[in-house]
Amino acid sequence: MSSNNQHQHRSSSSESTSKAKLIQDQLKSFIGTEMFYQLPLFKTRFTDGVKYLSEVADCFWLITDTSVIAKSLINKSEFITIDFKRLSKAEQIESHTEAIILYSDGNDNLLEKHGYFVTDFPLDELRLFFVNDTLMLPSEY
Repeated sequence: MSSNNQHQHRSSSSESTSKAKLIQDQLKSFIGTEMFYQLPLFKTRFTDGVKYLSEVADCFWLITDTSVIAKSLINKSEFITIDFKRLSKAEQIESHTEAIILYSDGNDNLLEKHGYFVTDFPLDELRLFFVNDTLMLPSEY
């Protein structure tokens, strides 16, 4: 029974890895945007690529969280890079955090850092840009 559980875990891990690869491959196809979408409460716009990401990765929380933080940093920089990073197992144990989101000015000047204790976000890394109240993939800039 123990080996069966391990196999199920490996299979699940393999499925999440292939889902992440599929999402990453699809995100590369977004260049520019044909439509802008908006978070009514925050008046933040987001692009086709970010909309696709929110739907396929079930991560509308990411759009909301990054919009709120990026808007609060606009007085420090008009251009903000947003980097999601899942920490290594050792870093997770040490920091009691599964993932972090770093907000910088595009020149490696860190403006803000937020930790997430738990996340089901399928990607290990992701970069977004926030410019002119618009959240976008780098390829859509």
